[in-house]
Amino acid sequence: MSQVKRIVIAAVCAALCIVLPMAFHSIPNAGATWLPMHIPVMISGLVAGPVAGAVTGILGPVLSGVLTGMPPAPMLPPMTCELLTYGLVSGLLARYVRTGRVTADLYISLVGAMVAGRVVNGVLRALIFSPGAYSLEAWVAASFATSLVGIVLQLAVVVPIVVSLERAGLVPPRYPEKSA
Repeated sequence: MSQVKRIVIAAVCAALCIVLPMAFHSIPNAGATWLPMHIPVMISGLVAGPVAGAVTGILGPVLSGVLTGMPPAPMLPPMTCELLTYGLVSGLLARYVRTGRVTADLYISLVGAMVAGRVVNGVLRALIFSPGAYSLEAWVAASFATSLVGIVLQLAVVVPIVVSLERAGLVPPRYPEKSA
């Protein structure tokens, strides 16, 4: 995939990081429940690679914060680190996980990124952003209980979107020899 195409994908996904949350913020606590910004960041990583994913993970929340005020300033640093991790890890795993089956590769990469991002968020909150005030219980509640709907949504839509982009010829096939 060309560098220009990677940049375009990262830019579109960063724009979606602004637009998607706007659709959810009219519902109380919808951002923390549905996690709409996570979806385009992980798509960017899976489709355009780790650098594009990481850049999308940084630009998405920062631009959204500047343009819409969401996420609020105190949430911006840990959320940016979490999203950067999602984009970077999904892209790295997508590059190296090769089971021979596109869907399996993508789900392994997606779930690996989801776990890595949540771990990074919890560690950074506990050690840097909220030292002494962030417990294991708070991490489990925020990372899994509150966001269960968002986790299910990510599992339901991210991989089918990436597979659809490949089938439509908008991104190169993962296994070109099988699509010929």
